[in-house]
Amino acid sequence: MLRLAGIDIDAVSVAGLETCIQLPGLSLAFDLGICPRSAVKLPTVFFTHAHVDHMAGVIHHVATRGLQRMKPPTYVMPERNVADFRAMLDCWRRLDGSALDCELVGLAPGHDHRLRADLVARPVATPHRVVSQGYVLWEQRQKLRPSLRDRTAEELRALRRAGQDVTETVETPLVAFTGDSRIEAIDHHEALRRARLLIMEVTFLDERVDVERTRAKGHIHLDEVVARADRFENEAILLTHLSARYSAEQALRILDRRLPRHLRERVTLLAAHNAGLA
Repeated sequence: MLRLAGIDIDAVSVAGLETCIQLPGLSLAFDLGICPRSAVKLPTVFFTHAHVDHMAGVIHHVATRGLQRMKPPTYVMPERNVADFRAMLDCWRRLDGSALDCELVGLAPGHDHRLRADLVARPVATPHRVVSQGYVLWEQRQKLRPSLRDRTAEELRALRRAGQDVTETVETPLVAFTGDSRIEAIDHHEALRRARLLIMEVTFLDERVDVERTRAKGHIHLDEVVARADRFENEAILLTHLSARYSAEQALRILDRRLPRHLRERVTLLAAHNAGLA
């Protein structure tokens, strides 16, 4: 288990093979390229896109929850994936002979999926080779309206009795997940750069696959991150989706050499953590 910015993370992510990012403290996961046993108990999964290494574990997830008589899971995904996802489930129902009960939610950028009274998930558009979106989890708090800060407690009670709303909702980005994306997602969505924890794919790190070829694959290259080093305001950044071309040791050496110190000290490489190196 990894803990960054006060958030527990149980994750695996290897480019083209498997991605599953579990946030057990928030009872959710991002993507199910595989389905670790620990992910079965998470009732909500946010899918970024329908590539096999991000979605193939879903049948195991829904079937195992049904077998264990757990509440049907909720699967949130891009709206354009819902019909085909439902058709896939119908095929498996015929093959497996089980109900595979679940709730499907098609969610577009600009719309919310409420997780708790104080937490909502909101998609952001991400450029990839197929329909794709990232997600930002927003903490919501009710705070006194600035125009009423000099009012006494009795005055505020009177305003409430009169039906006036004396508070306003203040949002803070808690966690952001890019999924698979080109770097434009970071450029276009301030919330990704401001979230307390940013979970970001960086697939290629050096000349073995250059920026142009990385972009053609719909991914992010370390060169693009270095060029934007001063833009990241995040308390912690977890780099995922590393290509299997790199060993964890090689990747750490590259990050240590290439990233400016003020960014490097906030960056954790998932592959290195899972290899016991960080």
